Amino acid sequence: TVEYMKSTALIAGKRAEVIDLPGAYSLTSLDLAEAETRNFLLSGDVDAVLNVIDASLLSRGLELTMQILEMGIPLVVCLNMEDEARRKGLTIDVAALSERLGVPVVSAIAVRGIGVKKAAASVVAAAKEHPVVPAPKYSSDVERAIERLSSHIEESIKEARFSPRLMAVKLLEGDQFFTDLAHENGFDEFDLVDKLRERVSQVRGRSGEEVLASERHHLSMELFEDVTIIGSPTISLRDHVDSLLMHPFFGYIFFAAIMYGFFLLVFRLGALVEAPIMDLFDHSVDALATVINPHTIWFFMLRGTIQGVAGAIGIVLPYLIPFLTGLAVLEDIGYLPRAGYLMDVFMHKIGLHGKSVIPFITGYGCSVPAVMATRILDSPRDRFITATLSVMVPCVARTTVIFGLIGYFLGPTLAFLLYIINILVIAIAGKIMTKVFPQVTPGLILEIPSYKVPSVRVVWAKVWLRAREFIVLAWPLLIGGSVLLSIFEYAHINHYLNLLVLPITWALGLPLSVGVTLIFGIFRKELTLIMLFQALGTTQVASVLSAGQMMTFTLFVLFYIPCVATIAVLIRELGRGKTALVLATTTGIAMLVALIGRGIAAIIG
Repeated sequence: TVEYMKSTALIAGKRAEVIDLPGAYSLTSLDLAEAETRNFLLSGDVDAVLNVIDASLLSRGLELTMQILEMGIPLVVCLNMEDEARRKGLTIDVAALSERLGVPVVSAIAVRGIGVKKAAASVVAAAKEHPVVPAPKYSSDVERAIERLSSHIEESIKEARFSPRLMAVKLLEGDQFFTDLAHENGFDEFDLVDKLRERVSQVRGRSGEEVLASERHHLSMELFEDVTIIGSPTISLRDHVDSLLMHPFFGYIFFAAIMYGFFLLVFRLGALVEAPIMDLFDHSVDALATVINPHTIWFFMLRGTIQGVAGAIGIVLPYLIPFLTGLAVLEDIGYLPRAGYLMDVFMHKIGLHGKSVIPFITGYGCSVPAVMATRILDSPRDRFITATLSVMVPCVARTTVIFGLIGYFLGPTLAFLLYIINILVIAIAGKIMTKVFPQVTPGLILEIPSYKVPSVRVVWAKVWLRAREFIVLAWPLLIGGSVLLSIFEYAHINHYLNLLVLPITWALGLPLSVGVTLIFGIFRKELTLIMLFQALGTTQVASVLSAGQMMTFTLFVLFYIPCVATIAVLIRELGRGKTALVLATTTGIAMLVALIGRGIAAIIG
């Protein structure tokens, strides 16, 4: 992620604003996520920092800790996943580490809630007391250069919001961001910076950046060795499972099997609930017709309201909740990063950076964060191509259409086939786009977490956080759109709306009445399915549309214009011109794929 999340919490009797910053390995920003973290820490609005480190990878995590110490901000270090460290045979002396760093250190197993309250209380205490934070000490020649430059920075820049020592370190590294920042704040002794950097480089035979990085690495390793007893790791079943799930051949077989099983389970659970609920609401509409004249506008409006409520309760939620639950479980188990590792090869095959897999995986939840996640890509070309392709990934709303229409009426195998088609189309489109905009793509370093047993509390929190958007935002739109379509139907306006998209529905061999559903689908993709039932006048779509028409309709919905929320984010991230190109590209692909689908359906009969 690139953006940070805020929340207010009551900790140790104090109300605190908690900000979760994007994960970073360094304050030398190699991507936009690290830049976001660095900029926030330099903003001057930070009272204290809770640096959460994977205890099983202590030496690596301490390298970022060294840079935060150089900032002079009150700091608490949290050694999370202590159980995983023990499994790897590591016993960490927390008290010794705290003494060496000069800041509080707390061990935790956050997924079980162990140590969380202590960590929170410690960081609140640090913010309140504002203790002096000791800076890490490097080799004598490097320290002399840092101290000399720090004193000059302190004299030149008064009341700076950043630590002079941090600025000195970053200038010696040759960090362009801090060079510009120093210049903006009135520092002009860059000849001295060049002189000191050259002296350090000559002594070490490496660039200033490499020298400082190696100093931090050496100090981190030394600390790790001094405070850690290294025993024999426990080889568990998880390690053997991992060797299969990430195997260069069998890994893809397991990936396909896991995804198929996941979607099959979602379909079975959704279909189990959908039929009886929709029957109940259908009977409600029939009963309403006996109470209110079915030819009045009031009947149409009430019917639209019932159908909007029914669409959410009977169609969307039965598929949405299982899908979000399964996604959260796969995420918390630790399988999604492994899927990302497998898909890295796929990304390079189509000419994209491996980090593009992150927006694609995010896209299965929602296209909005998927587009926002393209910020982690350094190349504007990669951001544009990835944004274009990620909005064609079936989000939760499109998944609802797939399960509620194809899965329910034609079976889960054809529903799963649509996902295969989607991946193939994205691969082909990506290959063509990367050929049109050629560029060398670097490799990917992806952190693979250890397997964990999902916490019911955490899974439910994630499901609720993601489902709440639908309940609060989408559900009112579903009801409002359903009522509006009923009014259009009463006033015979829907006929004119259908004429607007007649070229599309005619080319795809779909009934004229389907056109309005494609228009409403631009607002929210769930509306496409709800409006389809309403436009056709029945929930038994198979009695009106053939199997080929249902597949053609769903293929078009799968790829065409994303929802308005996604369009707004595309404009913000790419600009209006590129967004227009994205919309034209996806709609063109949708037409082409749907026409091919129609042709195949006609041949098969």
